Amino acid sequence: MISVSQLEEARRALEAPLFADLAGDSVVSFEFFPPKTEKMEEALWEAIKTLEPLGPRFVSVTYGAGGSTRERTHASVARIQRETSMAAAAHLTCVDASRDEIDAVADAYWQAGVRHIVALRGDPPVAGARFVPHPAGYENAAALVAGLRKLHPFEISVAAYPELHPDSADAVADIDNLKRKMDAGANRAITQFFFSPEAYFRFRDRAAAAGIGAEIVPGILPVSNVAQTRKFAGMCGAEIPAWMDRLFEGLDDHPPARQLVAATLAAEMCRKLYAGGVRHFHFYTLNRAELSFAICHLLGLRAKPAAAPAVAAA
Repeated sequence: MISVSQLEEARRALEAPLFADLAGDSVVSFEFFPPKTEKMEEALWEAIKTLEPLGPRFVSVTYGAGGSTRERTHASVARIQRETSMAAAAHLTCVDASRDEIDAVADAYWQAGVRHIVALRGDPPVAGARFVPHPAGYENAAALVAGLRKLHPFEISVAAYPELHPDSADAVADIDNLKRKMDAGANRAITQFFFSPEAYFRFRDRAAAAGIGAEIVPGILPVSNVAQTRKFAGMCGAEIPAWMDRLFEGLDDHPPARQLVAATLAAEMCRKLYAGGVRHFHFYTLNRAELSFAICHLLGLRAKPAAAPAVAAA
């Protein structure tokens, strides 16, 4: 429920410039996907180096359907853990793999120094198909969380769906599924992207009413390509408001203008979430840094200068 202090913050947000003198008390995390080519690898690391000075709580790397990016995901996560100051989180799914295979991947992450897993049921390898558990695999994300808990003391994040997972019968079933994942030992939930702050707040209230006390971190997708976002939304049950389609009309040939509009929309939503008490934001970067960096700056976060290299004694 909204507290008195949050109502005061909302009043201040309406009466003052939206981003004037924010306290900079938010924390952020970023999601990347494993690169397929050398050029994509360069783009990923450029984004990582740009966002690292913001001091994210963690950064995560996605995992393709059926483990299709397993090696690339592992290589990216291990390199982030090894070469940056950031804590790396590896996505892990239940799709097309036995428990032994999944446990072996998780153990390899632990041996590489990775202490955080984003545990997901995962999408079927064929788009639109129903999820069918591997005969010897984990049947769902809650079972995966429980299995990971038996392996090592991982920090575990799971997914949440403010606008209903496509496979859920209704909102009650969705919350019940989230509660099973939390009861199995997850530390927090990260939501699928959404474009209505109200959708997040309603979901957060339903979760609290169901006895879920863990942190529910909003996932933020700054939209720079509406067609691509519509495709993503169709896969995960997120709604794209009609006004957003209209707002991006005529911008296909104007990438810089499209970026400005995208940053404005995402920043405004983050400001409303902040006014409602949110202090951790998870950005789906699509391996590009500029939009996420700009929004973080508006939220009061500032890049920290790199530490000076140590000077060897004479």
